Amino acid sequence: MFRKYQLENGIPLVVERIENVRSVTLGIWVKVGSRIEPSGKNGISHFLEHMFFKGTKKRSARDIAVDIDSVGGDLNAFTSRETTTFYVKVLDEHIERGIDLLTDIFLHSTFPEDDIEKEKNIIKEEIKMVEDTPDDYIHDLFYQDVWGGSGIGQPILGNRDTIKSFNREDIMSHIRKYYGTRDTVIACAGNFNPQKLLDMLNHSLGSLRRGSEPDMGSFPLFRPVTSVYTKDLSEVHVCLGVESISQVSKERYALYILNAILGASVSSRLFQEIREKRGLAYSIYSFVASYIDTGLWGVYAGTAKKRVPEVIELIAREIKGLSNTVTVSELKKSKDQIKGNLIMALESTSSRVQNLARQEIYHGRHFSADEIIREVDVVTLEQVKELLERLVHEKAFALTLLGPVSEKDVKGIFS
Repeated sequence: MFRKYQLENGIPLVVERIENVRSVTLGIWVKVGSRIEPSGKNGISHFLEHMFFKGTKKRSARDIAVDIDSVGGDLNAFTSRETTTFYVKVLDEHIERGIDLLTDIFLHSTFPEDDIEKEKNIIKEEIKMVEDTPDDYIHDLFYQDVWGGSGIGQPILGNRDTIKSFNREDIMSHIRKYYGTRDTVIACAGNFNPQKLLDMLNHSLGSLRRGSEPDMGSFPLFRPVTSVYTKDLSEVHVCLGVESISQVSKERYALYILNAILGASVSSRLFQEIREKRGLAYSIYSFVASYIDTGLWGVYAGTAKKRVPEVIELIAREIKGLSNTVTVSELKKSKDQIKGNLIMALESTSSRVQNLARQEIYHGRHFSADEIIREVDVVTLEQVKELLERLVHEKAFALTLLGPVSEKDVKGIFS
């Protein structure tokens, strides 16, 4: 059962009690990510996320690790382009301990100077790991190509030069500016007593009185460019996509349906045509990336150098051909797939709590599973086609390639 409360300081708390589970997941979302960072401080949100686990006024970093392991829980964090999240998942009997741990690191971390210097090296290694994982790295390059080197186009991890420059004052300044009541959302899902939860959070997070300065920056302009990054790899990694709709668009369910038909599963058109029928790629899929004011609908594929033009042509053909070839049976199948994925995801308290927070952040309200299913069901074939025709045209495509390929190998593909 969903409920929305407010802490004494105005921070929204969205909860869903699930009596037939034994776990509880509690998360704190801060509306700050890599897109709002000045280019000279790119990566500070993610860097700060790491530093919250380096010790508090009453716990060392080792104490934090031992405390969460001793109850078999999970205490962690992650950063995206628009949010930074801290969460704890524990058995329901350990909820008080979980809340104490999570709120302690969020409110009372000390950010020791020595650990700041050590963490710089750790994050530099993390950057190297991404760069050595081309099927991940190409997405950062793709974002940079289509949205530029600032704002939403910036990598979440930052770069070696910005990481090297960070100091404790940068961290404290970031906290003062963004970690306040106006930019914070708390979500909880699982087996717990809502009133007791509210009382515990008021006792801890309710003490936060700092303001904040939410700012998503200027509207990002999508650039339909072709970029090639030559690197000695065993295959060429391809990202191709078009500008899409925002997280809050009423057409988002039509886009999810389009994405399911195109390449979101093993029965999708791209997987069946390019991998199963032609054997041109091992990994190929389509994806949706949506933000508060913009979005991206894209396709990733990894293929041999000699197959690159053919694979790109086939992907573009499948996307452009959807408008005239989507069938009623495909529409129904994709709806059933989306609804099935939704229901199965909601069996996890971790997925539920993320869903609660995302809805509060982007919509300011809760959508039940039944309401989402109704919204999916009412999408018509005409609405799907109208959205597709608006998003896709010959000059809409952006293309990024990474691997043993040069510009002459793809010259003229979208000219």
